[in-house]
Amino acid sequence: MAERVRRSLWARRAYSWRFGAFALVALVLAAAGIYGVISYAVAQRTAEIGIRMALGASPNDVLAGVLRTGMSMVAAGAVAGAVAALGASRLLERLLFGVSAYDPAVYATVLADVAAVGLLANLIPSCRAAGIDHIRALHGQ
Repeated sequence: MAERVRRSLWARRAYSWRFGAFALVALVLAAAGIYGVISYAVAQRTAEIGIRMALGASPNDVLAGVLRTGMSMVAAGAVAGAVAALGASRLLERLLFGVSAYDPAVYATVLADVAAVGLLANLIPSCRAAGIDHIRALHGQ
């Protein structure tokens, strides 16, 4: 009997593994996108950051400002993604095994994972911005 149950659930498990792989690829692509956008924003704002630091902003202030900007984008994307996931969950409900389509623990875990990946993707450009030499930034080097 256990063998029959295992065989009957094979297709659902295969779909679950595929969706998991797609989710992992999407998470990596999101991290790369966040990193790219924040890095570009820091590069465009180098002179502004240099002026702020020349006027007395500490590296921690710059780090916090860049992180705040990046994490606000991550939060907006996470909220939009959660709303889209709630809308799409009705379509995917029959493919789920052992989990409700509206399980709050799953949504909380995914949102926490996205926030953690977003924070990690924001840290490198933020640290780079905090380490800008204001003299070089003002001279355009």
